[in-house]
Amino acid sequence: MASSKTFNVGVVGYGMSAKVFHIPFIKATPSFRLHSILQRSPKPSDSAPADYPDLQHFTTYDSFLADSALDLVVLTTTPPTHFDLASQALKVGKHVLVEKPFVPTAAEADQLVALAREHGRLLCVYQNRRWDADYVTASKLIKEGTLGRIVEFETHFDRYKAEKPTNWKGTVSTNDGNGAIYDLGTHLIDQVYALFGKPRSVFAKFASQRDGKLPGSRVKVHEDETDSVTAQLFYDDGLVALVRIGVLSVEQEQPRFWIRGSKGSYRKNNLDPQEDQLKAFNEGKKGGLKPDDEAFGVEPASWVGKLNTLGPDGKTGQEQNYPTVKPPTYREFYGRLAAALASGKEEDVPVPAAQASQVLKIIEAVRESNRDGREVYLD
Repeated sequence: MASSKTFNVGVVGYGMSAKVFHIPFIKATPSFRLHSILQRSPKPSDSAPADYPDLQHFTTYDSFLADSALDLVVLTTTPPTHFDLASQALKVGKHVLVEKPFVPTAAEADQLVALAREHGRLLCVYQNRRWDADYVTASKLIKEGTLGRIVEFETHFDRYKAEKPTNWKGTVSTNDGNGAIYDLGTHLIDQVYALFGKPRSVFAKFASQRDGKLPGSRVKVHEDETDSVTAQLFYDDGLVALVRIGVLSVEQEQPRFWIRGSKGSYRKNNLDPQEDQLKAFNEGKKGGLKPDDEAFGVEPASWVGKLNTLGPDGKTGQEQNYPTVKPPTYREFYGRLAAALASGKEEDVPVPAAQASQVLKIIEAVRESNRDGREVYLD
């Protein structure tokens, strides 16, 4: 997977996404060199030039793109900006990595896919949670057939966050790629899509748990006010995938997966630790880890999942602890991206933009179902 060529990487934006989820992995990838950062308004307390004095620094996108040494553009800005910024970068011959949820609409996603192919550039979306330890473990059980034919796949991102966001997530509209369905829902639906493909149909309801409101009820609430999602994805083979997002879940161990199959079931609590480890390291807090630390991405032993399989009689189950695999971590994503740039092949991209477009089509069907109160069929 390693490449003999080194690619120069430029990061657009200098918020949490850049500092926590991208720059540490760019620096940890041998084939990548952190080359430049675009921060429009550096401040004494938040300055890319001060933090990385040896890099190239820019305050305008035109000057950033004009650097002929730049190979890969990493967009960490807000979703409404992604389409225009990615378009400009592709047109001047740069490869592009875009933070999820990619762009607000599937139509825009398809336009960017076509543009990348027209200009012979690679376009990737940062669906890093395909490399979560819990998801990798669940995928292993499913693909090896341990659970048999999957009939129910329940996936959660539940948290206790009673306060509404005060950053851009509190102001950008759902139509512009914001809200629970795009923020966390993009990850969950992407994982379902990566395992099972596009569903036949969906049925969904959004709610505002913080305000105690349900769209379509006697108390009217706009889609932009919603903070939780319950969505069902139906497949031709009888599989039902339940996607669940909540913000008022008071649990010491939040549910993550509950998967049922014809031969067994798997239950798992707690969310993959990589995000918290990265944030803690960035903030200088206890428990913080870097991508190249040995313990990075490793769960506490007490977070072990529960596997039930049919006993010798073929009727009753036997429960056992099923340890979470040591994940390849998000470093694997960047390693694969570097290999894709070396090969120049779209099929080598870890999360091709064409797949992200399919996920956006599912999200749009979920929104339509919530809005109309009916099951919505895809294709």
